[in-house]
Amino acid sequence: MENDELLGPATRTVDIPTHLAAWQLPPGWKWGESGLLVDHRHIQEIRDSFERSLALVTAPAPAHEPWLFSEAKVLAHRNHPAIPTAYHHWSGHAGNWRGPGYLRRWITGETVGTRIRRLGTDTVPYMLRVLRAAGSAIAYMHDSSHVHGAISPESIYVTPTNRVWLLGWQWAVPRADIPAELAPDPRWTPSPPEWAANQWTPSALSDQWQLAATCFGILTGELPPRREIPPIRWLRPDCPANVAELIERALSVNPVDRFHSVASLLRAIEQISSSGSSAITGLDVASGEFKSMNDEQRLRWATGDDYEVLSSLGSGTFGSVWRVRDLTLQREVALKILHPSVARSENSLSRFRKEAQLAARLQHPAIVPIYAWEQKGGVHWYVMELEDEGSIGDLVRRSGPRPIDEVAPQLAFLLEGLAAAHQHGIIHRDLKPENVLLSRYRHWRIADFGIAAALGEDGAGTSGTPAFAPPEQLLGEPQGVAADLFAVAAIAYFALVGVAPFVGADARSILAQQLASKADLSKVPAELRDWFTKGLSVDPDARFADALVMRDAWNDAVRPSMRESEDPSLAARIKRAAAQLFR
Repeated sequence: MENDELLGPATRTVDIPTHLAAWQLPPGWKWGESGLLVDHRHIQEIRDSFERSLALVTAPAPAHEPWLFSEAKVLAHRNHPAIPTAYHHWSGHAGNWRGPGYLRRWITGETVGTRIRRLGTDTVPYMLRVLRAAGSAIAYMHDSSHVHGAISPESIYVTPTNRVWLLGWQWAVPRADIPAELAPDPRWTPSPPEWAANQWTPSALSDQWQLAATCFGILTGELPPRREIPPIRWLRPDCPANVAELIERALSVNPVDRFHSVASLLRAIEQISSSGSSAITGLDVASGEFKSMNDEQRLRWATGDDYEVLSSLGSGTFGSVWRVRDLTLQREVALKILHPSVARSENSLSRFRKEAQLAARLQHPAIVPIYAWEQKGGVHWYVMELEDEGSIGDLVRRSGPRPIDEVAPQLAFLLEGLAAAHQHGIIHRDLKPENVLLSRYRHWRIADFGIAAALGEDGAGTSGTPAFAPPEQLLGEPQGVAADLFAVAAIAYFALVGVAPFVGADARSILAQQLASKADLSKVPAELRDWFTKGLSVDPDARFADALVMRDAWNDAVRPSMRESEDPSLAARIKRAAAQLFR
């Protein structure tokens, strides 16, 4: 695997590191496949007995055990949505089977630094999202007279659903608990101008400078120099002047010229946002009843008393999805709002309302639940549970094809949820990797019943996603439960192989491949090929009878692969590693 140390401060690990070799996890727990070596810390994914992904944070150097405990203690007492709470600490002693190390949430996504290296520069709205979320966490720390000291593009993570996390907590502990000779790596951590060379003296004002330097990096593609920083608008003319002025003030060489606090900086940003500048939101001006407003402004106008809008999660043909905080219940949820350009159509409005009503009727852990359907002054939306880890599509694009022992139980779980929908007379008709979301515990869940149809109604149409739609849907013919089963087989193929079973430039070319049965099954385990042949059959009547029959056949087919994946022998582990390497 490529060594990320060449590009950034983190190195991905495949094998369990030597300092964890003697650990014995609790019964029912197992090691996950992901690991990361960062500044004096190793972060290993582990799965508990409920199959939840957790992060085990350890210190490879035994001398750093007290420092690690201080970090865990600090996080155990934090309560902020951008700060991961420590759940448990295992101390290291002779009678313990595990330790030292602590558990916290496993965070999926990428650092701001990784994103900068991937994209070069980013948008003003993305920068503001990072500024607001990370700044809120920093202001929260400062309120209790604590500082961070290592804020950088590498210490801020953004998940596939745009949730922002502030990390680097090994440096945000009392200075006396950090080994005297250690400090954040200056190659990756911006140094404020008031720090002397090779000196690390963090303060609330240096935290502010580091946060602003990170924002500068998002906009320009590189961190600013310590002095004589070029004006942002020279490098990014599209950045609103009032936003650039605020970032530049926070980057002042003299600390007294900066904002009094990070909280003051955030208030200044919100004052600009409340002015309604489309450059701040980064969204096109919407049509419809509120011609002068974009989606975010309309949403804030309609829901301001009930929800705090946090960030955009995406946009589709019929609506946009937003991460919001329910101000009554104090929880984060996802909110889907109908685009005003289609709200004028009674048919579109009826379809949007039906999506919420159908999904609200379904109660199953493999289906994302709907909490409420609401409207105000021509703005229509519904609220659903927020899934933090993105979709199967995000996961495969980010981390590649998934191993069979990960896919097997989740696909069976998904089919059980689909069976529950079918038993209520509902088919989905647009199942695809982007509509299979990941819960914080990596469970697969079905979302977006936007084109679902009640069985018995006219199920004809071509509104599915071509790469995962069955032939009868691409031909505009009526569809039943077999259409969803075809899509599930296509999703399983995508998860295991990394591409859809039928790939083409358009629906016509994809249909031609389907009719010729040209899915390449050589890329899936041999014992699964009969299952895929049946699931991807051109003839709906030749597919599985229903979702539960398909689930049972899947479980029977994957059983040999699952036994091999559970084999703890060294030979089996080497075989599995080689298979992953040369896949």
